[in-house]
Amino acid sequence: MGLLNSLLEHNRAFVEAREYEQFETDKFPDKNLAVLACMDARLVELLPKAMGLKNGDAKLIKNAGALVTHQWGSVMRSLLVAVYELRAEEICVVAHHDCGMRAIDPNRILASAQERGVSAETIATLRGAGIDLDGWLKGFDNVQDSVRHTVATIRSHPLMPKDIPVHGLVIHPATGQLDLLVDGYQPQA
Repeated sequence: MGLLNSLLEHNRAFVEAREYEQFETDKFPDKNLAVLACMDARLVELLPKAMGLKNGDAKLIKNAGALVTHQWGSVMRSLLVAVYELRAEEICVVAHHDCGMRAIDPNRILASAQERGVSAETIATLRGAGIDLDGWLKGFDNVQDSVRHTVATIRSHPLMPKDIPVHGLVIHPATGQLDLLVDGYQPQA
């Protein structure tokens, strides 16, 4: 409750002082770009600065690991909406070194869930219903391979136009250095 009150108090002052005016833009990205990035707290300000992006330049979609884990999931839907409805003409997948999704242990997450009140019966029911919790919660072993796989998943989606470049990058979470792994301007292999 304390954090929420603090956020709302700050927001009231922000609105009263009209600080929002410096961020005014429309819903269309000025650079016609959609970025899928990791939700890591170190990237909140670093990623846009490292990429030369300001408010209004890009559609920014964040999740754990900058992953597309399912072709029909919300991340893929967001990318398709960005392309078809919001004028995105390029996509960048940006993961980072030292990612928490690297070698994440599904068993540790499920044990933590049980410690916080999720019953063993609930977990058993989900597994019995055919939900692969281990696969769903699994991260990746190699960030470069993960980026390449996510780029390939986006490129191969049946609704993604073939003329949309999909780039793959890895950012250093301390320096902001970007390493290019997949140049979306190059023909697909």
